[in-house]
Amino acid sequence: MKNNYFYKKPLSNIYKKPSKVSEVTSQIIYGEKFKILSKNKSWLRIKTSFDNYIGYIKNDNYTGYYNPTHKVFSLKVNIFNKQRNKTKYFLPFASKISIIQENKNFVEFEKDKWIVKKNIRKIDHVEKNYLKILKLFLKTKYVWGGKTYKGIDCSAILQLLYYYNNKFYPRDTNDQLKYSKSIIRRKKFKKGDIIFWKGHVAICIDDKKLIHAYGPEKKVVIMLINKTLERIEKTANLIIKKVSSTEY
Repeated sequence: MKNNYFYKKPLSNIYKKPSKVSEVTSQIIYGEKFKILSKNKSWLRIKTSFDNYIGYIKNDNYTGYYNPTHKVFSLKVNIFNKQRNKTKYFLPFASKISIIQENKNFVEFEKDKWIVKKNIRKIDHVEKNYLKILKLFLKTKYVWGGKTYKGIDCSAILQLLYYYNNKFYPRDTNDQLKYSKSIIRRKKFKKGDIIFWKGHVAICIDDKKLIHAYGPEKKVVIMLINKTLERIEKTANLIIKKVSSTEY
C-alpha cells in the first residue's frame, strides 16, 4: 500500500499528542514528505521522511501524488489569487512546489494560487553560501518547535540549511550533537563552525560573531562569540559540548 504523502498547506504544527493543547515539537511545511503511521477521523500520526520525526498533525490537506519542481528561497512569499491580488497567506522558506503554469513574473503552484517567480529556485538547487539562508531568519521570533517565519528555534535554523539542500540532518539539538562530527579544537573559531551546548546550538558567521535563535533574546540574533559563551555559562551554567562544521 502506498504510504508516501505530501503536505499541502503552508505549514502546520506537529504535536506530541493528538491534541491542539499538546506540546508542539516541530512543524511540517508545504510539500514536505511523510508517512502515515496511524490515523483516525481527526488526527494523523506521522513520520516525516526527511528526518524520521514522529508526531501528530490534523487529518487534512495532504496528497499521495506530488512531484515538486521548485522550492521557496525567501523567508516567506505571498500567495496571490487568480487576479494576482495578494491574499493573507504565505509559503515559508524551503516549501516545495510543483509549477502548473507560469508567466513573466508569476508561477501557479495550485489552481488559482500564484507566487512571484523570483522567490523560487529549482528543486535540485544547492545553496553553498549558508549565510544567505541563516540571515533570512534574522529577527524572526524564537518559538520552541518552530521552523518558519512565524517563529523558529535554534535547532530548526540549522536543520533548514540541510533540508533546503536535500541532505539529511536531525531535528533536535541532542540528536544533532550526536550526529555531527567533532572538529579539532582551535584557539579561535571560524566561519562555518557549529557550537553545541546541552540543548542549544549556534553557527559562527566569522571568527568573532555567531548567529542563533536565542531564547533569552526572544529572536534570531547575531552576537559576539566570546560574549555569548560567557553569557550562556553565567546564566545557564552550560559549557561547550562539541564544535562541528556546516560543510556539506
